[in-house]
Amino acid sequence: MNEATTQYWAQFLQQHPHAELYEAFSFAHTKELADELGSYVVNGKKTATCSAKVLYDKLGDPLPQVGMYSIVLNGDEQPIAIIETTEVTIVPMNEVSEAFAVAEGEGTYDDWWRGHVAYFSETLPQHGEAFSDDMLLVCERFQRVK
Repeated sequence: MNEATTQYWAQFLQQHPHAELYEAFSFAHTKELADELGSYVVNGKKTATCSAKVLYDKLGDPLPQVGMYSIVLNGDEQPIAIIETTEVTIVPMNEVSEAFAVAEGEGTYDDWWRGHVAYFSETLPQHGEAFSDDMLLVCERFQRVK
């Protein structure tokens, strides 16, 4: 974490001394998209996200847990919000509900599907994995708390 993120978290801990930090991250790998999706979190339009479970397994990363906190970063890697995980489910991609897809804040279910097929089709091969429409996703709902 950079200094700004460390200070942002320290300020949050003053009000929430028992909070556990899961991670600090942006929702995209490009500055523009990270700024856009981060703004959706700030304005309440984005209350969910998902990731490929195979990457958690392959990289040895722990799954998000209900009650954990994450710092959302913008495209300049500056903190813009803190979110609390409120629900975690593991679901095949082709069984993700329309309500969940819309909660990701990026448009309709069809928009969500197209965007995620494109993203996973590009990202997974970089890790030696292949996209399939029934691959497991870690679906996380959250609320903005700062």
